[in-house]
Amino acid sequence: QARHPGPPDGGWGWMIVAGCFLVTICTRAVTRCISIFFVEFQAYFGQDYARTAWIHSIVDCATMLCAPLGSLISNHVSCQVGIMLGGLLASAGLILSSFATSLEHLYLSLGVLTGLGFALCYSPAIAMVGKYFNKRKALAYGIAMSGSGIGTFILAPVVQLLIEQFSWRGALLILGGFVLNLCVCGALMRPIALKEDRKTAPEFLEQDYVPKAQKRDLKRMSVCSPLIKAWSHECLCYCSWKEYDFLLMPGFMVLAVSVLFMAYGCSPLFVYLVPYALSVGVSHHQAAFLMSILGVIDIIGNVTFGWLTDRRCLKKHRHFCYLFAVGMDGLCCLFLPVLQNFPLLVPFSFTFGYFDGAYVTLIPVVTADVVGTSSLSSALGVVYFLHAIPYLVSPPVAGWLVDTTGSYTASFLLCGFSMIFSSTLLCFARLAKKVKRTHLRSLTNDTGTKQHIWTNGAIAYSVAAELDQKDVEFLAVDTNSYSNR
Repeated sequence: QARHPGPPDGGWGWMIVAGCFLVTICTRAVTRCISIFFVEFQAYFGQDYARTAWIHSIVDCATMLCAPLGSLISNHVSCQVGIMLGGLLASAGLILSSFATSLEHLYLSLGVLTGLGFALCYSPAIAMVGKYFNKRKALAYGIAMSGSGIGTFILAPVVQLLIEQFSWRGALLILGGFVLNLCVCGALMRPIALKEDRKTAPEFLEQDYVPKAQKRDLKRMSVCSPLIKAWSHECLCYCSWKEYDFLLMPGFMVLAVSVLFMAYGCSPLFVYLVPYALSVGVSHHQAAFLMSILGVIDIIGNVTFGWLTDRRCLKKHRHFCYLFAVGMDGLCCLFLPVLQNFPLLVPFSFTFGYFDGAYVTLIPVVTADVVGTSSLSSALGVVYFLHAIPYLVSPPVAGWLVDTTGSYTASFLLCGFSMIFSSTLLCFARLAKKVKRTHLRSLTNDTGTKQHIWTNGAIAYSVAAELDQKDVEFLAVDTNSYSNR
C-alpha cells in the first residue's frame, strides 16, 4: 500500500464521500424513521409512551455505545470488513423485528442487533472521509453527512406509505433489504496510508524494545513472526496508549462533556415530533411531511455550513460555528411547545433541520481539529460512544414527563436547555483558552527574553499542548533537549 504525503483532497476520495453518504442514509435516516413506527408500536402492543420510546433509545444507544468497536475493527482488521459485517447485522435485526411478538423482542432485534450493525458502519465511514480530505474537509463532510437529511426526506413518506400498504411488519422487512446496501458501501472504502500516520507498533517494538540479538532471531522466524510480535504484551500496551492518548487532552475533555449535553437534547425531538404533531390535530401525512421537511433542510445545513466553514474567514472559527448551531437548535426546542398547528410547525422544521445539519457536519471536523487526523477514527469512536447514554436515557425520560404531566412542554424545555448549556460550556472553554494564550504571549513580550524549557521530551509535548502548537516551537535532542519560545 503506497504511503501518500498527505490527504489527496479528491480522486478516489469522492467515492469515499459517496460511500459515506449512503452509509448515513442507511443508518441515521433509517434510525430517524423509526419514530414513524412509534404510534403503530404503541397501538399494536398497547403500551405507554415511556416503554415504547425505549425502542428508539436502544437503537441510538447501541449505535453510539459500540462505536469504539467499529473503530477498533476498522483500525486493526479493515474498514471494508467492518462496514460489510455491520450491514449484515443491521439487516438481520430489521428482518427479525418484522416477526416481533412483544416490545422486548423489538428491544433485542431492532434495538440491540440493528444498533450494533449501524455502529460497525457509521464511525469508520466518517473517519475515512477525514483521511482523504484536508483543505476541503468541511465540504466533504457536509456532502457525506447530508445523506441523513436526504434519507429522512425520502424515507419518511415512503415508510408511511409502506406501513399503510403492508403494515409495520412489511415495512420493517423491506427496510431490512434496503439496509443491505451497506455492504456495497463497505466495498467502496479503499484504505489509504498517510505519512503523518503514526508509527506502527511492530516497527516501534523493533526499534525501542527488542534487543539486537532478538532482532536477528526474529528475522529467522517463520511467516507467523509478524503476528507474534504484533500481539505481544508490549505491542498491545503501545497500541492502546497511542490510539487513545488524546483522552488526556484538555480540549478533547471539554468537547466530550459538551457532546453529552448536546446528545441528550437532540434525541427526543426525532422521537416525539410526529406524536406531538398528531396530538395537536395534524394529520398522519402532514406529520410525516414535517419529518421530510426537517430532512431536506438538514441537507442544506450540511452542505452550506460545510462550504462556509471551509472559507478562509471562518476556517479558524469552526468551534464557534459548531456551538452557534447547537445553541440555535436549543432555542428552537424552547419555542416548540407554543407551536400548536401545522403552519407554525413547518417553520420549526425548517430552522431546526438547518442547524441540526450544520452541527452534525461539524462534529467530525471539530474533532479532527482537536486530536488530528491520525487519531480521528479512535476519537470519533469515543465521541459517538459518549452519545450512547444520553440517547438511551433521554427519550424514555421525555416519555415519562409526557405521561406524568400530560403535555410535551416539560420534555421540549429540558431538551432546549440541555443543548444551550452544551453550547455555552464549549463557548466559555474556548474563550478561557484564548484569554490564557493571550496572557502568556503578553508575558513573553513584556520580559523580552526567550524562555528555555529543559525537558526529557515528554514535558515538551505537555507544554505544546498547554500553549497550543502554533505558539511553541520545540527542539528535542535525545534525552537532553530544550524548547525555545
